[in-house]
Amino acid sequence: MKKELFRGVGTALVTPMNDNGVDYEALGRLVDFQLDGGVDALIVCATTGEAPTLTDEEHIETIRFVAQRVGGRIPVIAGTGSNYTDHAVEMSVKAAQAGADGLLCVTPYYNKCTQKGLVQSFYKIADATDLPMIVYSVPSRTGVKILPETCLELAKHPNITGIKEATGDMATVVDIAAKCGENFHIWSGNDDIVVPMMAMGGLGCISVLSNILPRETHDMCALALKGDFKAAAERQCRYKALIDALFSEVNPIPVKAALAAMGIIQDKLRLPLTPMEPDHREKLLALMRRQGLKV
Repeated sequence: MKKELFRGVGTALVTPMNDNGVDYEALGRLVDFQLDGGVDALIVCATTGEAPTLTDEEHIETIRFVAQRVGGRIPVIAGTGSNYTDHAVEMSVKAAQAGADGLLCVTPYYNKCTQKGLVQSFYKIADATDLPMIVYSVPSRTGVKILPETCLELAKHPNITGIKEATGDMATVVDIAAKCGENFHIWSGNDDIVVPMMAMGGLGCISVLSNILPRETHDMCALALKGDFKAAAERQCRYKALIDALFSEVNPIPVKAALAAMGIIQDKLRLPLTPMEPDHREKLLALMRRQGLKV
């Protein structure tokens, strides 16, 4: 059985920004909010962190800042995927040097590749450091899906510990679990089906929701890990409308609007992302108030 990088909720952190670049003061507040909320891991500089718009220097410095702020209390997992494998290797090595405890590597995007190309690319990245690595399947963004048969091949590498599965296809999740068993861990990449995926043996989720509801998302996962799926399912249903609002525009547009309304960060994004549309924003804020958030 592969070593578990984490169980429960790993927050896919936004990257707070201001007019000068990364807003490290706000990032510190956000990290502290997550730690106080009991999350089990932090994922830095991935999709929700707007990694494609960060310079390499900002990317690594953000990982270093979070690792130092966390101080070893929970794992810090660095997003280092790229559509150019050698760049992913370089960023993975630098992330390890900056203090990351693990890596999250998305499938190559735009130029795409075959399943054979996925295996070779992920193997090359995994060979570059001693860190455990989670591969990330999100075909809605990349156009490439990691097939269950490919997961079985990836599981043979000692450093590839599992998958962030964000296809939204439960049949694929079942197939991965059936083929790979405990040698390849599964984390949900979709906040709206965390509990169903955990019922299939998933270890938890890499979450957008937990940016604003860290304690609540942690508790939902903890209930599922204890086997209380009835109570966990009640939480999943309770947050469904809010989750939908958090994805009513391209992530991380809504969650940055939410965190700004909570006073934790500024509502700053980098083009091509733009601030949330007013009608979507009002619906999001209303649903946040319904969950007891002060906005």
